[in-house]
Amino acid sequence: MSALFISDLHLDDTCPERIDAFERLVDEVVPSFDSFFLLGDLVEVWVGDDDDSAFADRFRSTLMRASQHAEVFVLHGNRDFLFGESFASACGLTILQDPSTVTIDGRSILVAHGDAFCTDDHEYQAMRGMFRSPAWQDDMLGRSLDERRAFAQGLRERSRAVNENKATNIMDVNAGAVAEAMREAEVSTLVHGHTHRPAIHRADEGKRVVLGDWHRCGWRLEMSADPDDDRLICFGFD
Repeated sequence: MSALFISDLHLDDTCPERIDAFERLVDEVVPSFDSFFLLGDLVEVWVGDDDDSAFADRFRSTLMRASQHAEVFVLHGNRDFLFGESFASACGLTILQDPSTVTIDGRSILVAHGDAFCTDDHEYQAMRGMFRSPAWQDDMLGRSLDERRAFAQGLRERSRAVNENKATNIMDVNAGAVAEAMREAEVSTLVHGHTHRPAIHRADEGKRVVLGDWHRCGWRLEMSADPDDDRLICFGFD
């Protein structure tokens, strides 16, 4: 079984070239794989499964096409933590817990968004805990779409301002947190996104593949039975 991984697309209607690139990936690349894993932050913001915007409709339609070609699995990121079961059902995909262990052609792989490993950023971890709590999400989803969109815009602006003043090492993963997660899962390979620092790292505990964000190029990981054949690919939007 072969698998394709992406994360951190940050799609919205202000960057049509990224949306077009995602659709081409779904139509031209995904059919060659058995499984398609999307590891969070697929959109710049998701205000709820009842989003009736043209962008949300186009995004759902693209995922529906993907699910016709391969099994599709999604993890919540820090931008799309409000993906719910109605979204999953409409798109024909499965939402995985973060992190989750999956099997790719006999290989046990730990997949995660990656933000939970950034344990040195205490402010972010507190915010992450709040956003992922059922009580907070129920309260947010009880508000009107306009209220949620306004909140999301304010949150994005605050996030940009805060991150500009943080040390870059604080926003990266903590090596100890990564090693502990891999030991607990009993795996030798971890795949995640979030940090926007694409690379393949090797350490005592095994291999860690970091997916890149879709900014100057798109990033995808192609994986099959042989670990030596894992390919982390940067591709243009044209």
